Amino acid sequence: MDIGKDKLLEMYRSMQRIRQFESRVRDLAMANEIPGFVHVSIGEEASATGICAALRPTDRITSTHRGHGHLIAKGGDLKRMMAEIYGKRDGYCKGKGGSMHIVDYSLGILGANGIVGAGLPIATGSGLAAVIAGRDDVTACFFGDGASNEGTFHESLNLAAVWNLPVIFVCENNGFGEFTPMQTVTSVKDIAVRAQGYNIPGHIVDGNDVLEVYQYASEAVARARSGTGPTLLECKTYRWEGHVVGEQAFLGDEAYRTKKEVEEWKRKCPLIKFEKFVLEGRKITQAELDKIVAETNADLDAAIEFARTSPLPEPSEVTDDVYV
Repeated sequence: MDIGKDKLLEMYRSMQRIRQFESRVRDLAMANEIPGFVHVSIGEEASATGICAALRPTDRITSTHRGHGHLIAKGGDLKRMMAEIYGKRDGYCKGKGGSMHIVDYSLGILGANGIVGAGLPIATGSGLAAVIAGRDDVTACFFGDGASNEGTFHESLNLAAVWNLPVIFVCENNGFGEFTPMQTVTSVKDIAVRAQGYNIPGHIVDGNDVLEVYQYASEAVARARSGTGPTLLECKTYRWEGHVVGEQAFLGDEAYRTKKEVEEWKRKCPLIKFEKFVLEGRKITQAELDKIVAETNADLDAAIEFARTSPLPEPSEVTDDVYV
């Protein structure tokens, strides 16, 4: 697949923004500056970026509790995201959604979701809505390997297949459902083979290779947009951090994974893999990459300052925008 320089630069900027945003959030949470729980996706930048790079602005996504990367890749505003994580009024949800429930309908972001597997039926409904409205928009549904064992996974794939809905189901398989190794609770080695049960295409993708993700995503999007139906993509990837920031269960003698395993995956870093490809192929210069890194650093500095100075919601606003 021949990818132009502008698209390559766009993808690198997206991965840098995700990596730096998540790294800053991790550090701020460890310093007790951010309230509540945060789940970061350091190491998984390529899957979010590669999928969203194949979408257009009117396409939609649904996300997960580990959703910051998806939102950034779809164009989320770093300042409003950071303010929301801080619980501030200038955040996307006025400080009431927090890390796991950021929404921006104007960008096609139907929401991150703290309930495992909950984004699957939402994405299916979004696909149906597009068909009813006569639009050729596509919905990309991000979920983890753990969610593939939920009933919502099977129900959503079945309906999407029966109705030929324009949905791309994207399983980010990082090997663990919280602390549980996938192979101990899942009947198949590869989630992608479950597509066979619904008579739709299923593909295993190197989730740490943004170009491979983009290629498969582009093919799935074209299929969906043409009215041919959904596709299941399984992006094999890995989270470098714990399930939640501050979780240290992967360290020590009682670890559910070893330091060696983590280090092995760090050597497969999506950003390093991309940099190697573009530099050796002379597609992008080191100076161009460095410029994006510096600009992203400055953007994150501004986002954190924006969040810190944004006001907290007033107690009187507790029931505003809450629907029961």
